[in-house]
Amino acid sequence: MTLLQAPSSTTLTFHQYCTSQPKAGLYVAEKSFLQSTLSGSCFLSSQRQVKTLNFSYTCSSLNSFTAKAASNGACAPSVSGQTSKSEVLKALSQIIDPDFGTDIVSCGFVKDLLVDENLGEVSFRLELTTPACPIKDMFEQKANEVVAELPWVKKVNVTMSAQPAKPIYAGQLPVGLQTISNIIAVSSCKGGVGKSTVAVNLAYTLADMGARVGIFDADVYGPSLPTMVSPENRILEMNAEKRTIIPTEYMGVKLVSFGFAGQGRAIMRGPMVSGVINQLLTTTEWGELDYLVIDMPPGTGDIQLTLCQVVPLTAAVIVTTPQKLAFIDVAKGVRMFSKLKVPCIAVVENMCHFDADGKRYYPFGRGSGSQVVQQFGIPHLFDLPIQPALSASGDSGMPEVVADPQGEVSRTFQELVSTAVSYDRSFKAIKVKVPDSDEEFYLHPATVRRNDRSAQSVDEWSGEQKLQYSDIPDDIEPEEIRPLGNYAVEITWPDGFNQIAPYDQLQMMERLVEVPQLSPA
Repeated sequence: MTLLQAPSSTTLTFHQYCTSQPKAGLYVAEKSFLQSTLSGSCFLSSQRQVKTLNFSYTCSSLNSFTAKAASNGACAPSVSGQTSKSEVLKALSQIIDPDFGTDIVSCGFVKDLLVDENLGEVSFRLELTTPACPIKDMFEQKANEVVAELPWVKKVNVTMSAQPAKPIYAGQLPVGLQTISNIIAVSSCKGGVGKSTVAVNLAYTLADMGARVGIFDADVYGPSLPTMVSPENRILEMNAEKRTIIPTEYMGVKLVSFGFAGQGRAIMRGPMVSGVINQLLTTTEWGELDYLVIDMPPGTGDIQLTLCQVVPLTAAVIVTTPQKLAFIDVAKGVRMFSKLKVPCIAVVENMCHFDADGKRYYPFGRGSGSQVVQQFGIPHLFDLPIQPALSASGDSGMPEVVADPQGEVSRTFQELVSTAVSYDRSFKAIKVKVPDSDEEFYLHPATVRRNDRSAQSVDEWSGEQKLQYSDIPDDIEPEEIRPLGNYAVEITWPDGFNQIAPYDQLQMMERLVEVPQLSPA
């Protein structure tokens, strides 16, 4: 059959081409049309009705032919190297990064794209901005799905990585600190409030999320790190050639403490202590870290000021207890960080209460943490109740978030790191703090589950509700709540269903007007 010749400006639809072929059968015309417009062969397994196709062809641009099939039987043309890569990138551009608000291709996340046309294999690497990205699993899953949907793809290989640590002030920092992305200070300015407990569990929470983490115990007079972790090698080693310190390591987290120097606790004057801290911190071979968590010593004197001036701190987390006396000392620390231009991003109120016999007890009073938040405008407040397990883990050498990764303490530290939605088991309600807003409210778990809008609950084509009200018991409780960037959370329910709940959808749900409160003793 001779190909239809047309002026360069003419656009032919499939229907026009069919009608222009005298006495040609529908299948023959369709096949001839496709063969005349695609650079490769197109194999048709069965005849299709004209109404299911929407093909167009511009004679002036043969290679820009676009085919859209409303049926699932669309043909799979052979692809050239550049065309196949373009198709993969176009598919990946459907995935939007919620933090940047643009697709992962435009963000530059797609690296090392390789296509084997003969085998139909595609491999690439997604390089995220941080290894602790809370939605990296979703990115990996979506990338596999969208690329696998391409008709010529038979196998997809996706590897996940993170951008290398970027120097903070590389030209002004000692060599050991030049490849650390973020330095977080955990401070209280008041001894005995659980600052070291918070620092260690925060570090291991970040590590569990995939980040490269180190802990620096800056308390020379009373180092806590050797008691709270159990590294196999409990003595810091020296690199004689470089005259640097090699940190010890426990469960993937690098550790440096004066307690690992074989000297026990220091008995020395302040200026000597500042020199020791400076040496331990700046001559250590930290390598590339995403986070270095510094367990600050109590107080606001020379040692604290030296630390704040030697290293550019990214942020500070303040630890306090409910007593008024703790608030007075903590306020001094907040003012110190403010003068040094270090943002305080969260307050952790430790030992705030315990529950027994249906009542909530406040043995140290109430209000210190909220007073810090209100007076200094710190955006987040987190409560850590009195728990024997948390105290015991500090003495056992294994952090509580490692010993019980699904426990209440672990969930609190996960919230501290990344999420604005949590489940309060005492109230049996889902607590929502809308990001970048002061709005806070509670939702009934059954209300959230019944309002799922995924394809499993609502028919995508008709909009018909498939999930019925009676399908969800009123006493349902979520098993896990995980953040998905700054736009949604993933909720795992007892029936195994994973619900994606965007914040804007949560804001539209019916709220609990009165949250049941435990009466204080």
